[in-house]
Amino acid sequence: MYFFLANLSFADSCFTSTTVPKMLWNIQTQSKVITNADCITQMYIFITFSGLDNFLLSKMAYDRFVAICHSLHYTVIMNHQFCALHYNHNTGLGNDTQFSGFLLLGLSNKPELQPLLFGLFLSMYLITVFGNLLIILAVSSDSHLHTPMYFFLANLSFVDICFTSTTIPKMLVNIQTHSKVITYTGCISQICFSLLFAGWDDLLLAVMAYDRFVAICNPLHYTVIMNSRLCGLLALLSCIISVLNSLLQSLMLLQLSFCSEVEIPHFFCELNQMIQLACSDTFLNDTVIYVSAVLLAGAPLAGILCSYSKIISSIRRISSAEGKYKAFSTCASHLSVVSLFYCTVLGVYLSSTVTQSSQASAVASVMYMVVSPMLNPFIYTLRNRDIKEALIRFFRRATIKGTIVLVMTMYFLLTNLSFVDICFTSTTILKKLWNNRAQCKVINSAGSARCIFSYCVQS
Repeated sequence: MYFFLANLSFADSCFTSTTVPKMLWNIQTQSKVITNADCITQMYIFITFSGLDNFLLSKMAYDRFVAICHSLHYTVIMNHQFCALHYNHNTGLGNDTQFSGFLLLGLSNKPELQPLLFGLFLSMYLITVFGNLLIILAVSSDSHLHTPMYFFLANLSFVDICFTSTTIPKMLVNIQTHSKVITYTGCISQICFSLLFAGWDDLLLAVMAYDRFVAICNPLHYTVIMNSRLCGLLALLSCIISVLNSLLQSLMLLQLSFCSEVEIPHFFCELNQMIQLACSDTFLNDTVIYVSAVLLAGAPLAGILCSYSKIISSIRRISSAEGKYKAFSTCASHLSVVSLFYCTVLGVYLSSTVTQSSQASAVASVMYMVVSPMLNPFIYTLRNRDIKEALIRFFRRATIKGTIVLVMTMYFLLTNLSFVDICFTSTTILKKLWNNRAQCKVINSAGSARCIFSYCVQS
């Protein structure tokens, strides 16, 4: 019941966040404009979470039906797999999989290293969130950056925040609470979302490579080809492909049964580690992983290499050195991010193949799970003059607005203080002046009570 309630709360939060922030932003900026890509994205997310909300309500009704009408069989019917998959009770995991959860062994078992790991990963997580959030705010608030390149960059920053948030917060909680337990549902959810955002990240990098290819190789037709509709469709298509892949992998993982050995030698629930813990046959799972790796990693990488081969050939045909530098500088940041992402991913799998050590693989995974999303904002801000100027303008506007709000708040409080001082003085001075004029020192009980009450309130 409370599992579905938590999911309903999450869906309601996302459902509201698809429309209200944009409305507040339009009111604040006194603008009523929304781009075609943003409108399509808003419709897609709105429909997704409204459907999810409706589906969860029906599941909660079924949960109450089972609890009341089949109370003796409630725990059997509403098992972990049913709640995670929202299937019917016929897809249970079996008697050998009724355990509370898994154990994430983390990066180190040494107690003296835990405070250091907590501080290090908390710092990297905060830098990742705030750095990528600044890029999103700069792109959305500056009209000069409302171009396809920065639209995809804002999407990439959002995906990087979500990608890091699927694993690091749980790791920090485990270190802080001295607990290594993660529930079965939490582990499946972590795998699903990490696959979703990793695949989305990969596809967005390929889309950004295509954007740079069109900008350099077909500059005269750039605005016609990379229109707002195509940008929205490319971002939406990359999201849909990633969602389908993560759902497929998660659903196939739910069909596996697990033995008593539930220790995961990693700091998050990694798909390969989970499959290695399974007791049932994993041939189909391994096949799907390899096929999806070829399609979702190999195909985008091939597209990126093809785009940059054509970009390099176009740059070589430019006669002036200044023109070559200007053309290359527009894609240098993206090329750095692509190199960082694929080199770290390749390093993880090479290290796991060479050393055959799960601990070494976990340490290497930090590079693409944490370090790569953390460095992306630095790469784009340090090498991009437009982003730096947009951030300066954003902070300048924020400082001006903050100063105005501070001054207005100060004057509002000062006005109230002046009013209170007038009332405070008037409770005694007027009566004293009247008594001096009338040569009378008498005050009745009601007047005395009013003076005492006013004094207590105003002081």
